[in-house]
Amino acid sequence: MFQFFTGEEVIGDTVTITGSDVNHIRNVLRMKPGDLIRVCDVAGNTYQARIGSIDKDSVEALVTDRELSTNELATRVTLFQGLAKGEKMETIIQKAVELGVTEVVPVSMKNCVVKLDEKKAAKKVERYQAISESAAKQSKRSVIPRVSPVMTFVDALTKARSMDRILVPYEHASGMEDSRKAFESLRLNESVGIFIGPEGGFDPAEITALLMNKAEVFSLGSRILRTETAAICALSLVMYHLEVL
Repeated sequence: MFQFFTGEEVIGDTVTITGSDVNHIRNVLRMKPGDLIRVCDVAGNTYQARIGSIDKDSVEALVTDRELSTNELATRVTLFQGLAKGEKMETIIQKAVELGVTEVVPVSMKNCVVKLDEKKAAKKVERYQAISESAAKQSKRSVIPRVSPVMTFVDALTKARSMDRILVPYEHASGMEDSRKAFESLRLNESVGIFIGPEGGFDPAEITALLMNKAEVFSLGSRILRTETAAICALSLVMYHLEVL
């Protein structure tokens, strides 16, 4: 069943879909009145609905059932991702959304290869948000994770300070025992920030700043991982431990 998001909270038995999804329903999927769809509203509620009418600007559907279960993690996970080149950043965002993150924060760090001015950064984030929405639909998320504007490392750290846990996979961390403890101590309904370094890795001063703010530095193994691999690996471990709680 195809899934779509509505920009409002569903009240009553009727749901309205607008925006680019209208063209997708009408001209790409060629759906017709009577077809069943899955709809998520801004409150994260998920419904099954039957299309009643399709016109140029909107699709009206009648709610037939509300799904009581959710596909969202009970813990809010924010990925603080050092800016990566080209398609790498897009892949990271796509996979992070599939794995259950609540928000992705692109972070400009000292060793980032990518340098964006304000105009380019805004265009990139617009593209990243579209990728998040597409991945949310594909993975049957109940919400579309937000991709925040690009932040400096200092601003990202300030944002992370309000979270219950800050986790940092770091290539110079030794041993896997700290990694096991970090993941096994995750709890439901916490807020967790995960910092991933860019292609050039973390600058030592950034690691020092993270440690001064109670970040937990750990290893992802004895091999050096690419930034996109590190993000996917760390998020997979988080998802596993939260799903089995």
